[in-house]
Amino acid sequence: MAPGTRIAHHFELIAQLEQDHRDLLRIYSGLRRASDAGRMQEAGEQLETFRHALQGHLLKENVKLYVYLEHTLAADATSHELMHGFRHEMDRIGKAVMVFLDRYRDLAGHPEWKDDFARELDGIGKVLVERMRNEESNLYPLYGPP
Repeated sequence: MAPGTRIAHHFELIAQLEQDHRDLLRIYSGLRRASDAGRMQEAGEQLETFRHALQGHLLKENVKLYVYLEHTLAADATSHELMHGFRHEMDRIGKAVMVFLDRYRDLAGHPEWKDDFARELDGIGKVLVERMRNEESNLYPLYGPP
């Protein structure tokens, strides 16, 4: 348990979060292929799949990772500050991605959005890939038993 909480350490959590990353990248790749081929109906469906997978991942990180780290790193100012930086950055990224997902919710009904969508999707992909690498290299190693 994290000190002062009922949040337990989950030995499989990091593996689950990393699997989420792989799943998100797989969905993103399918979304990108559909968009590039002009299959906007399929791209719209993949976009919704991506939305649900991302929301589940962010919720898991917020509830099981960040709250746990908030308590277990309280005595380590440097690690605690690093974790807070990650959390605030992900909040900003998550909000921006959700705006993108909402903007293109009806993508299948608007093939004229194809070029703008592809350009924005490329930017979203670059940000998410960099974020995932950074989490796996720098944030996830902070998660351990109390």
